[in-house]
Amino acid sequence: MSIEQFGYKQELKRALTFWDLLIYGMIFMVPIAPFGVYGYVADGSKGMVALAYLIGMTGMIFTAFSYARMSEAFPIAGSVYAYAQRGINDKVGFIAGWAILLDYILVPALLYLVSAAALTALIPSIPIWVWLVAFIAINTVINVLGVEFTAKANKYILIAEFIVLLIFILVGVYALYHGQGSGHFTMKPLYDSSSFHLSLVMGAVSIAVLSFLGFDGISTLSEEVKGGSKVIGRATVTALLVVGILFIIQTWVASDLGQGLKLTNLDTAFYDIAGKAGGAWLKNLTIIATAFSWGIANALAAQAAISRILFSMARDRKLPAVLAKVHPKFQTPYISTILVAVISLIVGLAFSNKIDVLTNIVNFGALSGFLLLHISVVNHYIIRNKSQDYLRHLVFPMLGFVVIGYVMYGMDHLAIKLGLSWIVLGIVYLFIISKVYKQKPTSLEL
Repeated sequence: MSIEQFGYKQELKRALTFWDLLIYGMIFMVPIAPFGVYGYVADGSKGMVALAYLIGMTGMIFTAFSYARMSEAFPIAGSVYAYAQRGINDKVGFIAGWAILLDYILVPALLYLVSAAALTALIPSIPIWVWLVAFIAINTVINVLGVEFTAKANKYILIAEFIVLLIFILVGVYALYHGQGSGHFTMKPLYDSSSFHLSLVMGAVSIAVLSFLGFDGISTLSEEVKGGSKVIGRATVTALLVVGILFIIQTWVASDLGQGLKLTNLDTAFYDIAGKAGGAWLKNLTIIATAFSWGIANALAAQAAISRILFSMARDRKLPAVLAKVHPKFQTPYISTILVAVISLIVGLAFSNKIDVLTNIVNFGALSGFLLLHISVVNHYIIRNKSQDYLRHLVFPMLGFVVIGYVMYGMDHLAIKLGLSWIVLGIVYLFIISKVYKQKPTSLEL
């Protein structure tokens, strides 16, 4: 199935394989993501961190299935924007794209900011804005040069993350069986009868689930993949499962190591446990690995993803046409990529002391888009095409909708208010371009 069938011209270079997409997805989620949020999940779950990640992975797999179904039906760039647009209608598609913009356009800034803050803590003499500029400049150049260059860079970064993760696990297991923490593996990270309470654990899951955000970025590369429309779906599900298993393993080791250790600072909890297991060198290694995996690898993937969504929406005349410009040599949406870099710098500087607020706003955008994605699957397959595959086209998306809805229900009230304000702004913008400027909907004929 070619994108010409959907009224578009093939402009982006098809160069990516299943393995490139798998690596991209794992990079976007960050295999060592629990390093940075471990303290909050451990505190909320009373030490049952592995359980929180297991439940989180189980819940998010249904969202991955929905991405797989819609990427098969509509193998075009734009992610949830394109899927809701084609699966429901043009206006809902815009709202879905507008919601996911809140996530994608702000998440690079969040990643740069967290990384810069970590490195500033290690080297106080270098101000945070210097790290911000450095991270943004490096990633922008790599993304403009093309997805092939990005894919190559991702491979080396991912290998480095796996090496750090392997070092932590080996040193952690050695320390565990030489008297540190519980002294051996226990079942407490998965289930502790003395502390277990469903509402308590699910509160921690709402934090843990956020570590999985990013697997959806694979779908934004639909027009740059070789091998057919099903490659996107396979890569999305596989990336989520692989990274989820890695999350469970590393947090299980950390939880048993941390038994008996009072975590005074939730931001540095994982690093403190690493220091207990291997000394200052391991603590510093995990800090540096977190900074560069978020600030280079994850942000690199995030910037590539949002630039494709801006490209897709601009191509459909929902955003200024200049954002759909493709570089004549590198065949990448370079104007959108540069715009994301500028926004990341501005937002990073503005929220340098409000990381928690920025995080909550990002989460609202992502989860709102996921809700509309699940509805799109049901509408396209069950209602519109009368599918009788009720398991994949009705049960799975509805389970995903319930999980995401539950997570949003427990979200910070300020984040909900700011997120809803963003949605209202999008509705007003849509009204202006459709009613005031009389812009016609994008043709959705197949």
